[in-house]
Amino acid sequence: MKIKFLAFPLSLVAIFVALPALCQTNVTFSEWLLELRNEALESGISQQTLESSLTNISPIARIIELDRKQPEFTLTFQEYLDRIVSRSRVNQGKINFSNNIDLLTTVSKKFNVQPRFLVALWGIETNYGQNTGGFPVVVSLATLAYDGRRSKYFRKELFNALRILEEGHIEPSKMMGSWAGAMGQNQFMPSSFINYAYDYNKDGKKDIWNSKADIFASAANYLSRSGWKSDITWGREVKAPKGFNKDMSGLKVIKTINQWQALGIRKIDGSNLPARNIKASIVYPSKNGNRCFMVYDNYRALLRWNRSNYFATAVGILSDMIVN
Repeated sequence: MKIKFLAFPLSLVAIFVALPALCQTNVTFSEWLLELRNEALESGISQQTLESSLTNISPIARIIELDRKQPEFTLTFQEYLDRIVSRSRVNQGKINFSNNIDLLTTVSKKFNVQPRFLVALWGIETNYGQNTGGFPVVVSLATLAYDGRRSKYFRKELFNALRILEEGHIEPSKMMGSWAGAMGQNQFMPSSFINYAYDYNKDGKKDIWNSKADIFASAANYLSRSGWKSDITWGREVKAPKGFNKDMSGLKVIKTINQWQALGIRKIDGSNLPARNIKASIVYPSKNGNRCFMVYDNYRALLRWNRSNYFATAVGILSDMIVN
């Protein structure tokens, strides 16, 4: 299975250079930027915000290089887990869970999302805030919007970023993220910020860069609004019987736990499945792998965060290991 890291956090120094041949049209970056500024003004973005964020900027050559040559890793599921759910990440997760338990508990009660999942997402996205990216978000998005390859998408994200600045959530110089525009300790794209970021400490700013209260609450809000259920977990690794028809796996096939039990699915240690009336599916994260998991609706919520079975399963596994 091929996993593409489209916006993997990179702590790199942004190098600003002119790239006149980037755009697929003959419009220069200066001309393009002037037209964009005019449109932003008409949409309600103030001149002050535009001056502070779009003055004296040029496309970043490194971003185009990364976009053109995105590393595509062919990893087995186990290789991915070894990298993403490392022993050090589990240990740091336990420490961060313990150190923030009071805040996590209050956030959990408000959004009905178990604390361990908030810590697991935090750990996988930015290694608990240590790797949030070293690129200026507005310039990164402007570079990609001007480039032409995916200009429509990144142009919308650029306008969302300007809106975030207009609302005063972060200063332009501190609005840093990955080369593709994912921001803060949640690695939210600007559109995700607009939809899910939450001002939990009520200081007037949704600060996913520095405020743990806002970071945890924003992640919880995302999951809650994605259909999270606090009375169930994400799933569990299971053992399929010999000769199990893999055509019955996948998220489109939904049965109760009792029905899967009748078909021979068991816990990984061979014991019976939980006697709960929960709808579940059987997922093989790696098409050619043998490890399979029985997953519930919360797994689908994790997929709304990142549409990768590797990712969703890793979050679930890390969340379990943090509290066990």
